[in-house]
Amino acid sequence: MASPCRPMSLALFSFIFLQISSSYEQLSAFVEGSSDDRPSQDIRLEENGVNGVTSVFVAEARLRRALQPYGWQLHAPPHRKLLQYAGLLPYSPLSVAYNGKTCILFRVRKLAIRYRNHSLVDLTERTFGPDAPVDTKGSFCSKDKAILSLHFGDVEDLRGLTIRLQMSNTFYNSAGQNWFTLDNVHIHYNWTYEATFNATDVYAPSTNSYHCQHVSSLQKYDTLLVPSANTDHAANWHITFTDFQIQAFNVHTSKFASASDCATFFTPAILMGLITSLILLLVLAYALHMVVHLKHIDRYDEHKTTVYFPRSTEAECTEKNNL
Repeated sequence: MASPCRPMSLALFSFIFLQISSSYEQLSAFVEGSSDDRPSQDIRLEENGVNGVTSVFVAEARLRRALQPYGWQLHAPPHRKLLQYAGLLPYSPLSVAYNGKTCILFRVRKLAIRYRNHSLVDLTERTFGPDAPVDTKGSFCSKDKAILSLHFGDVEDLRGLTIRLQMSNTFYNSAGQNWFTLDNVHIHYNWTYEATFNATDVYAPSTNSYHCQHVSSLQKYDTLLVPSANTDHAANWHITFTDFQIQAFNVHTSKFASASDCATFFTPAILMGLITSLILLLVLAYALHMVVHLKHIDRYDEHKTTVYFPRSTEAECTEKNNL
């Protein structure tokens, strides 16, 4: 029985190994592709507080000069390719100061709004560009409240456009620390009208910043911004912050603290991996069941003996008479 069991086990092992190998190759290709999107350049680690890169470059240059008179060359090892950091954005964070002290850091990859069926209005350049006309004088900071006010003035058909993000800082006994939340997003336009969105599930420890790929009122982005009421003007608006990051409390430098991301554990990739693993486990369980069943049949065949039935004398006499 050992002979049928062993080939089947080897086949299952080979199938699982090939699946893992193909996944690893796809991951390697993804890593290389993501790092090749930008031209190769030396990564300056001084931004992360590592200052040993310069000494490495100087030592390498000295070694090259020492080997040059002998016609020798120093072949540098291949550069390690890393996944591109999602936080590398074309704009620096918008720093908002209150009473001469920086208290809010804000950055997005794209800020877009739309009123009814009008064309989409991109406010990114107006907020973070080198000559950005945005005015943040209406912002406010305190120990437990913060308001980020972005006044854009007249934008296309909108007059006096202002976007305000209202945040609060609260201590929770169950967590033993302060958490800040984005409570509301207000859009003021045409001087007298206002649209209010209630933010849901936008929170982080007050010692961290908050990051999310999309904070939007659109359903395809999980609708983290919900109109405050059916009668409110917010039903006529769509607003989307892409690659959104903000920190409104415990700001000590011009850089964000470590981010608390909104991404859930069960991403589509993880769900597909779990489903694939479940299918492989089911196939393996079925194969083991079949192996055990075959072993049981072989044992039954080994113990089966030939049964001899003696012929009766009446049957023999009948056969002789027929002859």
